[in-house]
Amino acid sequence: MKVCVGLSGGVDSSVAALLLKRQGYDVFAMFMQNWHDTEGTLHGDCEWEEDRFVAEMVARKIGIPFYFVDLSSQYRQRVVDYMFDEYSKGRTPNPDVLCNREIKFDAFLKAAERMGADMVATGHYCRKEATEGPEGTVYRILEGVDPNKDQSYFLCQLSQEQLAKAMFPIGDLTKPEVRRLAAEADLPSADKKDSQGICFVGKVDLPVFLQQQLKPVEGDVVEVFDAFYDDNPQYRFIHETVASLLADPSADPQLITDYVSEDKATSAEGIKMNSYSPAAIDALDDATLLRLSKPIRYDAISFETEVYRSGKHHVKKTRYKDNPYGKVIGRHDGALFYTIGQRKGLNIGGHKDSVFVIDTDISRNIIYVGEGHRHKGLSRICLRIAPKEIHWIREDLRMQAGEMRRYRVRIRYRQPLQDATLILRDNGLFILFDAPQRGITPGQFAVWYAPDGEMLGSGVI
Repeated sequence: MKVCVGLSGGVDSSVAALLLKRQGYDVFAMFMQNWHDTEGTLHGDCEWEEDRFVAEMVARKIGIPFYFVDLSSQYRQRVVDYMFDEYSKGRTPNPDVLCNREIKFDAFLKAAERMGADMVATGHYCRKEATEGPEGTVYRILEGVDPNKDQSYFLCQLSQEQLAKAMFPIGDLTKPEVRRLAAEADLPSADKKDSQGICFVGKVDLPVFLQQQLKPVEGDVVEVFDAFYDDNPQYRFIHETVASLLADPSADPQLITDYVSEDKATSAEGIKMNSYSPAAIDALDDATLLRLSKPIRYDAISFETEVYRSGKHHVKKTRYKDNPYGKVIGRHDGALFYTIGQRKGLNIGGHKDSVFVIDTDISRNIIYVGEGHRHKGLSRICLRIAPKEIHWIREDLRMQAGEMRRYRVRIRYRQPLQDATLILRDNGLFILFDAPQRGITPGQFAVWYAPDGEMLGSGVI
């Protein structure tokens, strides 16, 4: 069998190629260039050239043919243009997920097949298994053995057709084992640091990168106070609805995320969770579920101005009147450059705890923020995936309208899996979490897994 390895110059794809060669496959390597521009990148102008040089040395060391393919046109059209479009709408896309679906296992796969490849292999930390179903072979994606490096999340949009051609040689290894194999084989990439940032673009200054197409426009940063939620109809509705779903009617609903760490909120010993009544969830009508999944909006917070005199010369100045619900605390360069849950880059001082973005209003160019990890606006209990955005890797396990299932879900890479109830209705797939989730971000992918670690499907939030 002839296998093409996507050789990036990193240690993971290098060891993938090494293992396949040792296993007796007819292996060749192909390096893909997907990006030329350097605007907004934080590393050297020719980083891809260095990666290509290392990849070519690795191929020579292993003893396999090496080729180069330029897929930058397809990458711009199918990944980067999508990124710009999503950010312009106030959503936060995941380019790595799109890169795997549109480039590595589509454009790159086709280029490899034109060179005679039967399969394409990558250095992803995940596992693939084949099982027989009623209609033939079914391919499964499972989490990688290394819990600190599992990359199955990034493959959540692949189809059965793409999986049929995919190989993941290092999914049964841990990162230290991969490093050891590379060192023992004296591969040039053995000590190379892991890549960071946007797939094939690298680590970027995101606002600078986005300003290639999206113009900065100054606007207000509004801090939202706790009093807002006491009088907000949507927050009261969510509280009352979640309370009605609890198995213990006397229990208080948990609506605020217990904080563990920056990328590991919830899923730890002692975390407070909601215990639901399945019958109560099933009894919810579509309209109630839809409203439960809606985020809280802050456009009702408005500010009136007043004129006052300042200084010994009594110069007339204008200021905002005090508002119990919020306060204008700063300025920003454009709401579309910020994402929900973000705390860095706000340049907001004078607070005891960290300040987080809790919402962005693109039409009015306003960023809403809240202080502290336990701010009410930072947590949500339910999200919705539109019908057209639901993707099943296991088509044979697809849910039917009216069905409920218990799965484990993650809404971002490296997040511990979260217990949740999935409810499929005609107006979408609703994910009701046992524990509130911090920083649910429109445009990102929610991915659901079976108890044995198999990734079953995904959808755009």
